[in-house]
Amino acid sequence: MTDPVTDNDTDNQRPLPEPAGPGPYEPIDWIGEIRGLFWMLLAVISFHSLIAKPFYIPSISMMPNLLVGDRLVVSKFPFGWNWASASFHVLPRGTWRLLPGTPQYGDIVIVVPRDRTDDLIKRVVALPGDRIEILNGEIVLNGKKVPQTVEPSVQLAADPKLMCDEYGYPSWCYDVFSSYRRRLPSGREVIELPTYREVMPNGATYQIIRDQPTSHYNNMPEITVPEGHVFLMGDDRDHSADSRVATSDHGLGGPVPLSDVGGRAEFITFSLDGSNSGAPTTLWNALRPGRSWKSLRPVHLTKGK
Repeated sequence: MTDPVTDNDTDNQRPLPEPAGPGPYEPIDWIGEIRGLFWMLLAVISFHSLIAKPFYIPSISMMPNLLVGDRLVVSKFPFGWNWASASFHVLPRGTWRLLPGTPQYGDIVIVVPRDRTDDLIKRVVALPGDRIEILNGEIVLNGKKVPQTVEPSVQLAADPKLMCDEYGYPSWCYDVFSSYRRRLPSGREVIELPTYREVMPNGATYQIIRDQPTSHYNNMPEITVPEGHVFLMGDDRDHSADSRVATSDHGLGGPVPLSDVGGRAEFITFSLDGSNSGAPTTLWNALRPGRSWKSLRPVHLTKGK
């Protein structure tokens, strides 16, 4: 006697469910997308205005410490906040300051000239209440000369493609240094510029360039820096439109109010020479070696050195 056989294949012959079709169309929430974009932009602008912002160096006024093509980060909070702190200068010019602070000698700061809206970058050489005079290219601060010693000439790569002609003046081009152009035994072409080292009263020290001994910038009668102001100069002393230069010549027109100082330069992120055309293929070869992450805070000498 055989056991009955159950045919289980019938279960496999049941019709398969129909594949699910596309769901109902959901329109794009454009209001939500715009809202998300708005908050993202607000976060970026807030960070740039309150914390830090990238900057680009377009001129020769801070050589040898800053070169045309340097990209750097400027912190916005060391001296408090003011109208100049805001990105794109969206706030009206004013004299107010929130949590105000005062720079130190040797700090590199961003400043907005009183008659323009573009940012300039200069070094603090006199503080509120200081008496400052320029005598034969040397700073006299409160009746005492700021030490300025000769150093070996700094050697910068000759870069004929770098034209610093921001205001239409030939003096903003590398051509102004043509008489200092040299070819090294290796065949490399450099610009050897007369270099000096200044030491400020707080020990801050940095290099400067003075290539035109007869420049009319080399002498300035003594003035007193008003309260709430600082006196700024470029490290390339003979090619810098700074506090020594009238606003009519694109300078700062004397001491600048701290309410026009928008932050302190901290470090270089990377630097591109004149071979950079903006195309991605040129970026790598245009990178200057050894400049990335270079601090822009001045070295401070200990007392007695």
